[in-house]
Amino acid sequence: MSNASPEGLDWPALLRAGVQGLRLEPSVFWALTPAELQLMLGDPSQSAPLLSEGLDALMAAWPDENEGDQE
Repeated sequence: MSNASPEGLDWPALLRAGVQGLRLEPSVFWALTPAELQLMLGDPSQSAPLLSEGLDALMAAWPDENEGDQE
């Protein structure tokens, strides 16, 4: 059974995203307009920002080579 309302919005999931993901107080979440919430959640079709752990993984996978490192 889906949690989607007749309007197609999954309010429990949106509330979790706002309160847990964005760390908003419930009163702040409910005061947002849908456009403000969408802006804060970001465009799902865009890739996520590169955070420090992602950068660390990339640096470990492809370390820089210095000219003196060539064999």
